[in-house]
Amino acid sequence: MADYRTLRTTMVDTQIRPSDVSRFPVIDAFMTVPRELFVPTGRRDAAYTGENIEIAPGRVLLDPRTLAKMIELLDVEPGELVLDVGAGTGYSTAILSLLAEAVVAVEEDGGLAREAEAALAEIEAHNVAVVEAPLAEGAPQHGPYDGIIIEGAIESLPEGFVAQLKDDGRIVALFEEGHLGVCRVGIKSGHTISWRHGFNAGAPVLPGFEARRAFAL
Repeated sequence: MADYRTLRTTMVDTQIRPSDVSRFPVIDAFMTVPRELFVPTGRRDAAYTGENIEIAPGRVLLDPRTLAKMIELLDVEPGELVLDVGAGTGYSTAILSLLAEAVVAVEEDGGLAREAEAALAEIEAHNVAVVEAPLAEGAPQHGPYDGIIIEGAIESLPEGFVAQLKDDGRIVALFEEGHLGVCRVGIKSGHTISWRHGFNAGAPVLPGFEARRAFAL
């Protein structure tokens, strides 16, 4: 039987700490949450490897380095409300639940949403709510949010997300630009978001976040 506790420590020491993730609450959350519970049963041996893990067609559980760096950029503080878009099986939500006052997880795949609810209940994450809804809509009924994280690549950000973010709130997303993936963190001011570069990483584009294609005859 795999020693998941040792594998979790190795993941943090070899994938997360060397990637400029230095906030203790973030590191402690990754040391605490049992990642194997959020991986499809047949892939649990790969739970702590440094790669994206497919959880459904076109959907992945982000590799530990990428997720940790995104959460570090989000800079969650106790007392804050966070929206986790594309939560998948709920691993990111579990990590965020240890950092924020409450987390709203949006997942449009019904099977993944049910897996997330079951796994989050197993670890007794009581400050989370899983909402089954189109990812591109977010969860405006529970906002506005102090922070929003999008668990997959986007080509464009639907306008509705600006309204779901508090003024001075943060949003972290992976932008797909050709063959390059770039993680950016945005700060809302007024009705606009100002973005800055974070780091390079890749993931499949989430449904609803594709760029509009120009029509041509």
